[in-house]
Amino acid sequence: MKYISQRGLVVFLALTLCCFQGANGQPEQTPERSHQDLVSFFKAWRVFEKPHLREGAPDYTKETFKNRQPKFEALQARFKTIDTSGWSINNKVDWYIVKAEMNGYDFNNRILKPWERDPAFYTSLWMARSDVPAHEGPTHHMTTELWTFAFPLSKEKRTELLEDLAVIPALNAQAKLNLTGNAKELWIAGIRTIRNQSEELKTILNLAGVPKDKKLVKAVEAAIASTDDLVVWLEAEAKTKTGSSGIGKENYTWYLQNVHLVPLTWEDEVMILKRELARAWASLKLEEHRNRNLPELSAATSPEDYLLRADKATRSLMDFLRDQEIVTVKDYFEPAIREHLGAFVPEDKRNFFWITAHFDQRPLYSHFYHWFELARMDLEPNKSEIRKGPLLYNIFDSRNEGTATAVEEMFMQAGLYDDNPRVKEIVYIMIAQRAARGLGSLYAHANEMTMEEAGGIHSEYTPRGWMKTEKELLLFEQHLYMRQPGYGSSYITGKYLLESAMMDFAKMKEMKNEAFKVIDFFDQLNAAGNIPISLGHWQMTGKNEHLRTMEK
Repeated sequence: MKYISQRGLVVFLALTLCCFQGANGQPEQTPERSHQDLVSFFKAWRVFEKPHLREGAPDYTKETFKNRQPKFEALQARFKTIDTSGWSINNKVDWYIVKAEMNGYDFNNRILKPWERDPAFYTSLWMARSDVPAHEGPTHHMTTELWTFAFPLSKEKRTELLEDLAVIPALNAQAKLNLTGNAKELWIAGIRTIRNQSEELKTILNLAGVPKDKKLVKAVEAAIASTDDLVVWLEAEAKTKTGSSGIGKENYTWYLQNVHLVPLTWEDEVMILKRELARAWASLKLEEHRNRNLPELSAATSPEDYLLRADKATRSLMDFLRDQEIVTVKDYFEPAIREHLGAFVPEDKRNFFWITAHFDQRPLYSHFYHWFELARMDLEPNKSEIRKGPLLYNIFDSRNEGTATAVEEMFMQAGLYDDNPRVKEIVYIMIAQRAARGLGSLYAHANEMTMEEAGGIHSEYTPRGWMKTEKELLLFEQHLYMRQPGYGSSYITGKYLLESAMMDFAKMKEMKNEAFKVIDFFDQLNAAGNIPISLGHWQMTGKNEHLRTMEK
């Protein structure tokens, strides 16, 4: 992660803002030029968004945020002068993205304050890549992405890892200064996350080439010691925590509409998730009735059996997408799926998703549309400088989680399981699970339920007791959704928004007397990038009424 000095930032911003002035000191008015200025502004914004360093770690102290506020307000004021008159929808979408990111910074600074309220914010070690464009939930700016290192290490990667590990003790020490919040449930759940980091750090000591590298061993041990020390401090402080962790309905709605660009309220989301939960259960029971004379699905019984099924499921899904013209299948699609086939898990250790996969992997692999999107981001990045990388603050959730959830049912409706109707039952169970967990998270953010009570909805309303088999997933998901407002509901509300976009896309085609083709819809959605569904909807259809909920 590269940083620039305070003076360097001021100079960079000044030069960037000069780009907005014409030769006579007046703003240029051509749409092409003003969009180029937006891109320059975006780059300046992203430089500002990264905090400076304090003793080698990103600085999240209260004093620093106070000192940065005038610069942020100056950026806000400059942004408001950008004239989007005459811009194409494509370029206006970019403007909304920048606006949403700045709103995200503002909301975090005013309300969410993860550096003050959320111990898990200080998690530094990440063992695997997320299946969405960036890590789920608030994450600090200098994480150690262990999945990017191959052991034994090259000289360059060894240096990089040593630099990364050096951040951990400094950041853990800073955490004790910054964590002044009173969010009891976030605090207690965060202790578990930090404790897990210590165990994961220990695994580095056994990787190829590490035991003989005294300097690297010392760096890992220092990171472990500081993490353990932070856990002890968090446990002692936990006794004083008494406050609620949810942000409340009003804040939740503002965040949805102005940061994640989800044109819904807290109340809207409750109704949508309750409707989907009821629909999924009813559809499941009707599907079970329809299939009552068919053989029950059987689960994989061995590692060999699982891998044979996984190979068959992958080929089935790829052939279906290609032959039925659902989406343009790129060469990197199948390799992206095959990197994540999973493996046999003993029955008593399977969590919800691996229960489903041991019966038939296709519903889960449909959700792995995620990996198509990440491969596209790596290999065919969006042409827009503003969209090519991950959007900040999980703004992508309605798009990536919503699409991955929606295609599970859409592929089913398009005929993926015509060869085995019993698999449709799994799809409805997965919808019910996501609706139940999201509904619980909504009540928790409204402070109408504890995280434990929200987990009760999640567990009790998932059919067949499949969320009662392994508690780690339940704890992880409800903790994440408390940390990141809007994420728990985004699977179902994003699905709803995608279906709304498909409706308007089909209606547009009908009005033009043109044929609706599923492949056109998904290809255009993919081309728009990993941006909120509301923006993709606008770009594909020209309809933007749903964006009027966002403050100007």
